[in-house]
Amino acid sequence: MTAPPTLPRYAWLLAGTALSLFAMQAAWDIALLAWVYPVLLLRFARASRPLPALLGVLAASTTAVLVWLWLADLLSPPLVLLALALALADAAPYAVDRLLYRRLGERAPWRVSLVFPLATVAVEFTVASVTPFGTIHGVLGATQADNLPLIQVASVTGVYGVSFLVAWACSAAALLWARGLTDRAARTVAAACAGTVALVAVAGGARLVFAAPSGDTVRVAGVTTSQDAWEELVPTFREYDSLEALRAADPVVLRERFGVVNDELLASTAREAAAGAEVVVWPESAAFTLEEDRDLLVADIREVARDHGVYVNAGMSVYTGRAPHIRNQMLMVAPDGEVVWTYDKSRPVPVLEPYEPGPGTVPVADTPAGRLAVAICYDADFPGLVRQAGARGVDVLLVGANTWEGIKEMHARNAVFRAVENGSALFRQASRGRANATDHQGRVLATTDYFTTGQQTMVAMVPREGVTTVYSRIGDAFAWTCVAALAALAVLSVARPRRE
Repeated sequence: MTAPPTLPRYAWLLAGTALSLFAMQAAWDIALLAWVYPVLLLRFARASRPLPALLGVLAASTTAVLVWLWLADLLSPPLVLLALALALADAAPYAVDRLLYRRLGERAPWRVSLVFPLATVAVEFTVASVTPFGTIHGVLGATQADNLPLIQVASVTGVYGVSFLVAWACSAAALLWARGLTDRAARTVAAACAGTVALVAVAGGARLVFAAPSGDTVRVAGVTTSQDAWEELVPTFREYDSLEALRAADPVVLRERFGVVNDELLASTAREAAAGAEVVVWPESAAFTLEEDRDLLVADIREVARDHGVYVNAGMSVYTGRAPHIRNQMLMVAPDGEVVWTYDKSRPVPVLEPYEPGPGTVPVADTPAGRLAVAICYDADFPGLVRQAGARGVDVLLVGANTWEGIKEMHARNAVFRAVENGSALFRQASRGRANATDHQGRVLATTDYFTTGQQTMVAMVPREGVTTVYSRIGDAFAWTCVAALAALAVLSVARPRRE
């Protein structure tokens, strides 16, 4: 096969790079373009010699990651270094595809078409499982969060099944483009891929129609500190250049300033409970307390819970006398005043949250509101962690989050997949971000934006009962199958004579 001229090949690279900026789990996302830009990058890589192909896709990936960091307000020197690792991960599926493309032989279009989707899943799964990045970036399937029929497959495969379908469609399209519409084998692969995607979407649509949540619901409310109270507290944090310095400050002054925020949260909780909420959720790090005052804050929460007969899931920052001088906790108090769980965040954000992670065990509690579980913000970007809740039949996953404007949309969309994967409703209260509640199929029940409200409050009628999903039982079996299949293709390629 004759290689295309250099100019068109690099035009494909530039076009693919440009379109990738609109399909990378960021503020500019256009879901349809996730089905387009990989076609262009694959066409470039497959038509180029190995070294130019690898350098080209690495340049495209690096550009996309840097723009992603900029959109996420994360473009700082330490994180730019992390960008190189993310760029290598993003480029890896294209590199594997290019290296195996010719080795598998032009007479094996089926095998050729599967390399890219298998490599995509293998890389995404590896990053989510063994690195501190989770699924916050680079998960192709996450761009399709609003495509409810398609994402129902996540209840079987996890988000990786969605990634596989998008990547396979792109690989098949690139193959058909290279070989032409007259090539029968390429047409067969493309038709089979299109048919599979259509079948999955139809099956997902049927699930939405015929297996929609039914039965009783529970009123859940999320309360966040008002912007006025937060702005009053912000100068306190700016006075100190470290958590150690803050912890050494005058405790009388800190108690007074923390009290403004804490008292408002308690009053908001009482208000929503009086309006009929059975569960009230605070965001991550909503309340602030010194370690020696923590019991007093808990006593206030217990009093509100008892007085109003409500479950209160309270997020708090506890400032300690020991390094790293902070604990990021969620505390659930029952209507009888008993503490149901105390949970420390399991997955602190790399660089931004330099404190010790919690034990990595998701707490679960049976209540009249359903079987409840909790996660804190970045925890929800780790499917394996949240699957603990699915494996224990959780009905409602409560997530307290604390984000910022640059990541508010991507973080909210990512969390939807944890609901679909595990068959549980999601109630995610996020300060300085987008709060969202969905049922176990990803339907939006409520959403609010911290930045467009004076005091963010979200109320949703959440299904009291979840469902058992295949994913909650078998976990990442699909992802492991993709890893094994990719390894088999790699072995097969070594056994075949190389073609260039």
